[in-house]
This record gives sequence, structure tokens and C-alpha cells, in this order.
Amino acid sequence: MFSVLFVLVAWAAAGISCARLCLAAVEAARPAAESPGRKLALTLYEAAFLAGGPHRVTDLTLVSMHRRRRLLLAHTGWATVVDPECEDDLERSVIGAIGPAGQARTAAVRAAASAADAVRALADRLVSAGLAVPDNVRSHVASAVRGVQGATVLTVALAAATLLLPQEQRADAPVLAWFALPLLLTLGCLAIARVEVHPYTRWASPAGQRLLGSLSPRSGGDERAFLTAVAVRGVGAVDDPVLRAALTGGRTAHRSH
Repeated sequence: MFSVLFVLVAWAAAGISCARLCLAAVEAARPAAESPGRKLALTLYEAAFLAGGPHRVTDLTLVSMHRRRRLLLAHTGWATVVDPECEDDLERSVIGAIGPAGQARTAAVRAAASAADAVRALADRLVSAGLAVPDNVRSHVASAVRGVQGATVLTVALAAATLLLPQEQRADAPVLAWFALPLLLTLGCLAIARVEVHPYTRWASPAGQRLLGSLSPRSGGDERAFLTAVAVRGVGAVDDPVLRAALTGGRTAHRSH
């Protein structure tokens, strides 16, 4: 009977995809080997990468350069070079992304600078220190989550197809009950992944998350505290509506008008 075949396919897809996700989660959660040079403190750039990846590093660089009058970030979505002097490779990558014209769309600068060699070198150092999750591990977890999501959709589709079968090709038992267990398995696995696995698909390893937790933004109005907040929390920590609009493509400014 086709209904039995459909149930077996749903069970196989659910079991294989959930097992793959569990293995990927275990791999992501496995502590990295102790590195002799493991850091005891994070720089702001390192904290930004662990908290939000390459784009967070670029956002922090843009904000820092804007506040030091090296760049002008307009709410219209343009970045303009004011002072081309750079203090590090990350700032040089931003100036290089803007180009010789001295002005470019902020979104394009953000994308180009996030893929620059300086950011990749920062990522490699953090992975070597055991503080960042390697790209292949993150990709494996993300792929496994997509597999479970696909198995969920497949189970629902097979249940619907079974209901559409002629009566003589269906079993007498309640058809939906046959699909309930694989559907509960995949949905339960996704719910657990949302709580337990999702942190490991981020950029920081367990060791990196512990260091990042010790770098919670401090209260106060000094520049270091502000940049720490941007590194840890992202653009949402920027209290200047114009600067926030500049980093979000001008949408905030357009709504305010």
C-alpha cells in the first residue's frame, strides 16, 4: 500500500535528518584543543567578530572611524572619506572598499570590507585560539537544520498525499496518526535546536562565548564603553538616530520623515 510506503519514507527522512543534526551539534559543542597562545582578553574587533561575525566587525570599524571624523556616514546611505589616515588593517580595508573616488554606498562598503583579508585573518586567529567556530562546522550545523526543516515539510506533504489516495490504496488505521510521530520528532528537534544548537551556529565557540560574556558593555558615557556596546550588541546599541540610519540603509531616517 502506498500509505505504508509514504510513512516509511517520512520516518526515514525524519530519523536521518535528526541524527545528522545531533551529530553536527555535538561537533560544534566539542571544546577546542587548548592553544598555548589562547587569549585571556578580547580586543573590540575580536569581540565584534565573536558576537556578530564579519559584518559586525565592519560596523564597529565604520562607527569608530565616523566618530573620529575619519569617515562621514550619511543617513542617505553614503560613506565619504574625510581623513584617509588609518590605524590598522581593518580601517585600511574600509578605505580600500570605498575606492579612489572617496565616496561609496555604505552597504557596498560594508559588504566589501567584511570579505577583506583583514577580517579573514582576524577570523583565522580566533579559530586557531579555539574562540571561534570554524566555517565548516557552522556550515554543517546550518545544513543539518535545513535538512530537518526539509524532513518536516516532506512529512506534511506525504501525509497530505496519503489523504488524497483512493480508499482502496489506504490502510484502515487513521492515516494522520501514522505521520504524527515523525512530525513530532522533527518539530521537537527543531525546537531543541532553537535553544541548544542555535548558539553554536553563531560565530563564538563555547570558550569564546565565555570570554564574550565577561565583556558585557559597561555603563558610562566614555568612548570605550560605547564601542564595546556596539561590538557586543551591534547597531542597536547606537543611540544616534542619524548614525543608526546610516548603518541600516537609511530606512530609519525615511520612517522618521
